[in-house]
Amino acid sequence: MDSFTLAAASFIIAISLIITGRKDKLLTSFVALCAAVFLSQTGIFFQSIFAAGFWKTIEYLGMLAIAPLTLWFTRQLTQKKTFISRGLVFFFVFLSIIGGISLFTALPRWPYFEEALLIYVYCLLGLSYLALLIYIKKLPPSTEKKRLGYLIYVCPLAALLSSFDVLSYFGFSFPAVSGLIIAALLYFLLLIIAYPQLHEFHDFLARALIIMVSTLAGTIIFYLVAVFFSDGPLPSFTIVVMASLLIVISLSPLKMILKKIFSFFYPASQDVFTSLYEFDEKLEREKTLLLAEMAPVLAHEIRNPLGSIKGAAQYLEGEAVSEEHKKLLNVIIEEVNRLNSVVNKFLNYARPQKLNIRLQSVNPIIEKAISIIAVNHLTSVLKIEKELHDDIPLVDIDEEQMIQVILNIALNAIEAMPQGGSLTFRTARIESNAGRAVGITIRDTGQGMNDEQIKNIFKPFYTTKERGVGLGLAICRKIIKEHGGMIRVKSIPSQGTVFFIRFNASG
Repeated sequence: MDSFTLAAASFIIAISLIITGRKDKLLTSFVALCAAVFLSQTGIFFQSIFAAGFWKTIEYLGMLAIAPLTLWFTRQLTQKKTFISRGLVFFFVFLSIIGGISLFTALPRWPYFEEALLIYVYCLLGLSYLALLIYIKKLPPSTEKKRLGYLIYVCPLAALLSSFDVLSYFGFSFPAVSGLIIAALLYFLLLIIAYPQLHEFHDFLARALIIMVSTLAGTIIFYLVAVFFSDGPLPSFTIVVMASLLIVISLSPLKMILKKIFSFFYPASQDVFTSLYEFDEKLEREKTLLLAEMAPVLAHEIRNPLGSIKGAAQYLEGEAVSEEHKKLLNVIIEEVNRLNSVVNKFLNYARPQKLNIRLQSVNPIIEKAISIIAVNHLTSVLKIEKELHDDIPLVDIDEEQMIQVILNIALNAIEAMPQGGSLTFRTARIESNAGRAVGITIRDTGQGMNDEQIKNIFKPFYTTKERGVGLGLAICRKIIKEHGGMIRVKSIPSQGTVFFIRFNASG
């Protein structure tokens, strides 16, 4: 069952990547590696059911393929910046082909053939790990170094846990878990290479926890049903857990396959694959579209009476004879102006924006935003620091809207530092397997925010200010999303806040 679990898991991972349609050498190398693992484990599994000779050859062919494919995958994972050269990969491909041909000779009957094959595979696995270790050590501090750095600890841990199977040869009774451990390692590698937006370790743990809880829930449900409705002996806990795991991880690829089939024969069947729980999200998207249509009409209906009120108040202000009446009329005019500002912000949030995108660097845009802040004397008690790197790639953005985003975040930071502090703008080049990107960091040393405020900070109309509208950061996130970017925030109460913005580089 252990080999069957690993074979099925590697097959499902490979199929899921093929279905996505993404074509790059890193994913292709990982698919090929998973296919080799599937081949070797299928041979191991069927040896206990059918004649061992044929399936033993299948197992050996899979192992011979794993060795050079591991080198190829490592070369792609390290962006070819490693001592594993193309020639070295081809050399071991040739060596594995020679080994595959030898399987049809008398050589496999040599008593130590399997041990020699295992040493060959383990040596290349160790070589790949060494290449990855050296590559990560040379990387400058970055998100990519953090993400790949997890592999430095996860791979040896997986090897250690898998080695417990060897203890069974010395009389110790341990369930076979190496297949399950390697399947988990393959899934972790899948997260690393297919989801570059995951960079914190708790992100990976959260996804692993979801699979674990779903697997345990499936196991419990099976036993509850079996206890009440079955009179025969129940299967072992290990078998049920592994079966539940395979069902859980195969649901998404199966759903993707069915969706492609149904979409081809019955294009109107898209909602069939929408979960009942996802209908709420679909409804929210429809509400957003409806809001975009209603916003201009609503703004027009509000602005007209506001204009009349303001005009009447200004006329009466000129006719007023007492200072008290003038003050009251000034209050009316100020509140009308404030309401008009709220309507403008509401329009900016609700209606689709026409982007004036062009290829450019973000550094001059940040410089311009800083000069606007300085001209308006907003930083008399603040220190502005700039760390704008020149080697960042160009991005496709709308200059005016990006100035709006940076000013909005900067003004919030200034308001969070009434007694003074420092406001730091930083740009950085981001290199990852997903491609090049630009990172913009805006850091303040102000009051900071608690977890509840961070959770709601990008929600429309959420504000902690007495006279705030709560649309500024919501508009910022909307603009960034329309540019295909992302924004996140970290904050510690009484220490400060950091906003991080990322845009993919052009091309």
